[in-house]
Amino acid sequence: MHKFFLLIFFLTLFYFSKAQQKAEQFNIAVNYLLYLPQDYNKDTARQWPLMIFLHGAGEAGTDIEKVKVHGPPKLIEQGRQYPFIVISPQASPNEGWEPQVIIRLVRDIQTKYKVDRERVYLTGLSMGCFSTWAIAMKFPHVFAAIAPVCGGGDTADIRKLKRMPVWCFHGAKDNVVLPAESYRMVNSLKKFNPDVKLTIYPDANHDSWTPTYNNDSLYTWLLAQKRFHFPRIKLTGKQLEEYTGGYAEKGKDTLHLIVQDGKLILKEQPNIEFIPTSNNSFFIVLNDMEVEINFKRNVKRQIEKLLVLEERIMEFNKVN
Repeated sequence: MHKFFLLIFFLTLFYFSKAQQKAEQFNIAVNYLLYLPQDYNKDTARQWPLMIFLHGAGEAGTDIEKVKVHGPPKLIEQGRQYPFIVISPQASPNEGWEPQVIIRLVRDIQTKYKVDRERVYLTGLSMGCFSTWAIAMKFPHVFAAIAPVCGGGDTADIRKLKRMPVWCFHGAKDNVVLPAESYRMVNSLKKFNPDVKLTIYPDANHDSWTPTYNNDSLYTWLLAQKRFHFPRIKLTGKQLEEYTGGYAEKGKDTLHLIVQDGKLILKEQPNIEFIPTSNNSFFIVLNDMEVEINFKRNVKRQIEKLLVLEERIMEFNKVN
């Protein structure tokens, strides 16, 4: 299959085989605490922001009550009201958080409850912080903002958070997860996202979550964030004709762009529209994810390349 189509379909996880096989199912059970806002049932049409909270290593296990030890679940237990749906899952012992499982949980909650899909937030402390970074980098299109608390992670894919509002927290005296971890994450992200925020508590050790989750400013900031969408502009059919033609990756695997009904589409997959954001930038929508497409011009202002900016940069040369 064409590599471009592999990109298009990589999230669908469909597998085909001519062999006779019996279909069975393996389900992963996830225990979680559910909090619904006080007025949730008063307005049946209203959609609510969703906050996912990931606990630390000490709260993993099979006793869901342990999740109430820290963070939003603790505050809810003490009587605090939130303007969010709050989901606090519990990790299995010695396993941590699996990104695919958390995303499946988010999707399940979205089908069961009145969730505003434009305002889904992710936060976590310590082990949950490491997972907050990792899950957001793997599924940046799902979340409107993240708030990692006293953790770190792998920066290899940090550029995927270039449009993600991020507010990071750490204690200056943390001797469990050194504050250098948060500095490293934030400094790496700043190259792509200069608006990333970092709060260091000068007197806090590993417990930087208590001042963080007691801070009303965090929730005000979260509620102000919405999921990123590319702006859209209108180009005429004549303007779109400039981008039509064949594009090949390294001299093979050619794809063809055509204009049909005033839209720039992929001939091989006509349901995929290239939506313009500027004269040289477009995006396509795949499984609720917006994938950036750029066209590169030569010195004569003629289009010579098509760049797919997702997972890795895929470069297609214009061939006709």
